Amino acid sequence: MLEKLKQIGERYAELERKMAEPEYYSDVDAYARLARELKELAPLAQAVREYERCERDMEEARGLFSDPEMGEMAREEFESAKRRLEELDGEIKVLLLPRDPNDERNVIIEIRSGVGGEESALFASSLYRMYSMYAEAKRWRTEVANLSDTELGGIKEISFIVEGQGAYSRLKYESGVHRVQRVPETEAGGRIHTSTATVAVLPEVDEVEVEINPADLQIDTFRSSGAGGQHVNKTESAIRITHLPTGMVVECQDERSQYKNKDRAMKILASRLAEQAREKQNAELAAERRSQVGTGMRNERIRTYNFPQGRVTDHRIGLTLYKIDQIMDGALDELIDALTAADQAERLRAEAERE
Repeated sequence: MLEKLKQIGERYAELERKMAEPEYYSDVDAYARLARELKELAPLAQAVREYERCERDMEEARGLFSDPEMGEMAREEFESAKRRLEELDGEIKVLLLPRDPNDERNVIIEIRSGVGGEESALFASSLYRMYSMYAEAKRWRTEVANLSDTELGGIKEISFIVEGQGAYSRLKYESGVHRVQRVPETEAGGRIHTSTATVAVLPEVDEVEVEINPADLQIDTFRSSGAGGQHVNKTESAIRITHLPTGMVVECQDERSQYKNKDRAMKILASRLAEQAREKQNAELAAERRSQVGTGMRNERIRTYNFPQGRVTDHRIGLTLYKIDQIMDGALDELIDALTAADQAERLRAEAERE
């Protein structure tokens, strides 16, 4: 590990030198590549530099232990540097874990109503609002690709794209079955109903990254339509693509341009096919893992939103937060940070067992 850290430090210093050389200013692509690699290495390289500085501080402080005037202060500085060194050791181990190659990608989120009829559709609408507000707080861009809504404002199914740096790294743990417990507005007796909605989070990939045979596709056009006359236009700009080998169907009807809808539908299809391959691999690995935090299996009940008690419980890590209003308004960072930490801890345990 020490050799690897040394190599990372040397590479980071080399990149800093190259970025300062005038010859790279004129080559936009080369400069962008250097900047991207520098940014990726920065957290680890900076942690390593601080680690080395703490070691030096400890050595200098140790040399003053016997000084009658400086000894006590030196011991305090030594202990402070030692504590920070221990913290950095854990941080560096996490930073050395293999990165998910999809973490920096945009994401496609698909929400479908489940058990519970109209109340489930209303809950799906609440989840869409929650993710939209979270994306807005992160200054990410969202675009609806396809929407099937209900007369009462619920959502049967929605696909939307979230564009922003690190979007997948933050949202990937949201895949699974979300359960809500609340009293529906239409319930006269005040009884608590339980409903579900399914969320799928897919890293956006281009169709060129997934081999799709054009002969395997059935492409149909139709007029956009929606509840209450929403999203209606008079031309057949909406696109339905059926992937014949898998039976997978993708519809896009939010854009008025048939070309844009087809392009977006192909991206969603490619992302779904890539996700299908990942899910198969995850299912094979799941038996070897103690935790399912990072697998995002769609049939797993991951979270309950209990409105009467004002709580949200994530069942994968046993975390309960009594701040349901804030969470439904997009305050997801506390949940996501806890899920990320749990996944990192599990991966560190797996690494330790392999060693």
